[in-house]
Amino acid sequence: MTEFRPMRRFLRLLPVLFACGALSPAWAQLRCNDEESASGKDKDLNLSISADDPRGQLLTLVDKAMRRSEQVGAANLLAQAAREDWVGADEARQPTVTASLTGAEAGQRASGLRQKQFQTQFTIGATAPIWDGGRISYNSAWRAQLAEASRQGLFNAEQQLAVQVVNYALDRGRLLLQAQIYRQYMKRMACLVDALESVVKVDKGRASELIQAQKSQMTAELSMDQTLSSLRSTEYKLKRLVGDDLPASASYSNVLTQLPDLDSLKQGVAQAADVQSLQASSRAQRSYAEGVAAQGKPQVSLAVSGTATTTTAGSKVGEWSAGVSVSVPILLPGQKASERAAVQRAEAAELQVRDAVTTKTYQMSDLYSSAQAALDRSRRIVDILRNSERLRAATLVQWQQMGRRSLFDVMGAESDYYSLRVAHLSTLFEAQQSLAMLWSLGPGVMNALR
Repeated sequence: MTEFRPMRRFLRLLPVLFACGALSPAWAQLRCNDEESASGKDKDLNLSISADDPRGQLLTLVDKAMRRSEQVGAANLLAQAAREDWVGADEARQPTVTASLTGAEAGQRASGLRQKQFQTQFTIGATAPIWDGGRISYNSAWRAQLAEASRQGLFNAEQQLAVQVVNYALDRGRLLLQAQIYRQYMKRMACLVDALESVVKVDKGRASELIQAQKSQMTAELSMDQTLSSLRSTEYKLKRLVGDDLPASASYSNVLTQLPDLDSLKQGVAQAADVQSLQASSRAQRSYAEGVAAQGKPQVSLAVSGTATTTTAGSKVGEWSAGVSVSVPILLPGQKASERAAVQRAEAAELQVRDAVTTKTYQMSDLYSSAQAALDRSRRIVDILRNSERLRAATLVQWQQMGRRSLFDVMGAESDYYSLRVAHLSTLFEAQQSLAMLWSLGPGVMNALR
């Protein structure tokens, strides 16, 4: 009797084997490999990836943001206003001409006689500075450097907006790919749940495996919902900058993945827009200090005036004068303190420039190291991912066809595979974000894209 026990045990398990797919491997393999295509829509989100040139799309998005940005518009107006201030200060060295016309009625009464007449007076005068100790020149130089600082501030605002748009666009592309990965994972878990539901109908003892598979499916759905929530938030931020007409995202996996020459970037730190703005502000403070010192020096100016007076009585009187005036400051309380304060502000501005250069240099080294490490991790994850793909496929085959693997092995292999894909995306985005910030500290991320 004992020799027939294995046969009877096999006959009892025969329906379970059919349900598990052990006797129908092609059907089970087809269902579990029927992964959803990369394109598709999820409610109000477009999860498709366009075939557009990624660099061209990023440049287009940045251009749209530049045209829409009120911050850039305000910086542009401030730069124009600073230039007008400079032009006004520079024209102070030109002669000043004024004219006035006065009409008045005058009268007198003497010994009972009353007399009155109407008189008109026209005056014209001109003044011109001859020597002022350099006050006008220093004031003009101060305004010129302030205008340059505002102009560089405009460039800096544009670069900061560009890197913000690029980061949002890259993050959007990452989340789109991540949503597609989780969607495929959900479909994979749904396949296992469907298969196990058929198994449990025959073998109630495997209900725990079904519960575990359903738990993994719900976990994948939760990860998908979290990804879609982050995607919506990122798209709202991007739409705020570029407008509601947001095109389908291109594939950015090959954008900003090359490490630049760090030494060249460091050598160009002084040419960055924000550093140039600080340098111009420093030069402006130095010119202002020299202008304050010039206030304590004598001033020489030329003055010419003429006056013509006519009355209703028929009299006409003409007067004129021309000469040179010299103004010599004798006592100016607080002048020395003002000069010291101006010099101290100029020295503080110079320290700010040096601090900015030093800070940006170390930031470049930090971002370069972070990007280099992230790219290295990304390459290593790709190698691990290949092994995970082979393990995943082998585990599924062994579970379906030979029964040598448990469902927990299958779900572990699936979870490991899709987690590695998400980790690869996150690591690649970390490298891209670090490189975008690295370029923004120097010549700007737009140069890297072009």
